[in-house]
Amino acid sequence: MSMSDIVFSEFHWTSEDGLKLYGRDYQPKGEVRPLPVIAIHGLTRNSADFDSIASLLCEEGYRVLAVDVRGRGKSGRAGDPMTYVPPVYASDIAALLDQKNIARAIFMGTSMGGLITMCLAAVRPQAIAATILNDVGPEVAPEGLARIAAYTGKPVTITNWAGATDYARVINEVAFPHYDDSDWEAFARRIFVENAEGVPVLAYDPDISAPIRAGGAAALVPDLWQLFRTLAERPTLIVRGGTSDLLSTSIAARMLDEGAKAALVEIPDIGHAPMLDEPEASEAILDFLSRQA
Repeated sequence: MSMSDIVFSEFHWTSEDGLKLYGRDYQPKGEVRPLPVIAIHGLTRNSADFDSIASLLCEEGYRVLAVDVRGRGKSGRAGDPMTYVPPVYASDIAALLDQKNIARAIFMGTSMGGLITMCLAAVRPQAIAATILNDVGPEVAPEGLARIAAYTGKPVTITNWAGATDYARVINEVAFPHYDDSDWEAFARRIFVENAEGVPVLAYDPDISAPIRAGGAAALVPDLWQLFRTLAERPTLIVRGGTSDLLSTSIAARMLDEGAKAALVEIPDIGHAPMLDEPEASEAILDFLSRQA
């Protein structure tokens, strides 16, 4: 499916502390299945990451709401950068549910988006019908944390889209060794926007790294095993990149042991994190969704 085929409407909602937050609403053309899918991106990314999988799910009758977490994409930037933490993000998602009158949904969280969903399980468990955790667990491998902390919020000198494409490739090529030039150009268009001078800049507030700087790399994820166990009392699909440096095989195995309703699919030759449009991922997601009420 090409980018030109992707159709969504834009919406906004308001956080408890007054931020205007943004999302994309992908609506099926025909009959709509009863449970919407709420898609939450990773640390430095935004709702554009879900274009392909959201469009595929729409074809199967699922409404998908993909959000820009505070400080990312078209969402407002926080006045207090110490609010860039999963519990506050979870509160923002709870506000979305209230303002959109969504009582229950299926949550699809990539990396940090999965951590946000675990935090949501603590404050709004009744809203979670099922969960897709994309390459994340209640703890993460230290080498993956170190890699992400090394570039998050750091100054980037980019003067044109060729430079933005090079940056996207350098940061992410370990995860997507099969990508070609056109893939990296499309990747850059998702993670950069043009400023007033027409120069590409990263589509997130550099201050999202403030809690990391204050607490060290460990601030990216506390021990969330109890929250995961609560979450996985409901159907939970764990998607793991086969070469992921963030969700190790041992952590994934423990998640299967401790998650009452957890299942696992691995995506070969992909690192952190799968885009979810890989055939193995999309097929597993569609099968998983087909079994939810």
